[in-house]
Amino acid sequence: MRTYLVVANRTLASPALLAAIRERLARGEATFHVVVPATPVVHRMTWDEDETREAAERRLAGIVGTIRELGGHADGEIGAANPVDAVRDAVRGRQVDEILVSTLPEGVSRWLGQDVPSKLRHAVPVPVSVVTATPEMAASL
Repeated sequence: MRTYLVVANRTLASPALLAAIRERLARGEATFHVVVPATPVVHRMTWDEDETREAAERRLAGIVGTIRELGGHADGEIGAANPVDAVRDAVRGRQVDEILVSTLPEGVSRWLGQDVPSKLRHAVPVPVSVVTATPEMAASL
């Protein structure tokens, strides 16, 4: 059985990520470990740690439930705010066949602006695939 690590935040419910998950499930039985970085929910110039964690937990519960409904095995965790650190922590002691980084489109995505996919490719010895949400989804967030 193949194991995938999904790292995503605002794009967890994106059609592009769901299509990538369905594609991997079509290849055979699979396990997904989802990491949601605890990225602060900012209100003007401040943010609330409890609100940030609650938002991440809601997203995580939603995608884990969806993956299970699709026939996959799924669990997950809330990770460090930095997605590279969150992935490093998640792969420690875990066999992973592929990392799926789900992000907003270029120009909107902070992760692409910070070159997270490239940093991950250098940080962990696992293939990294980028799944990009549609511009329409980015506009709705």
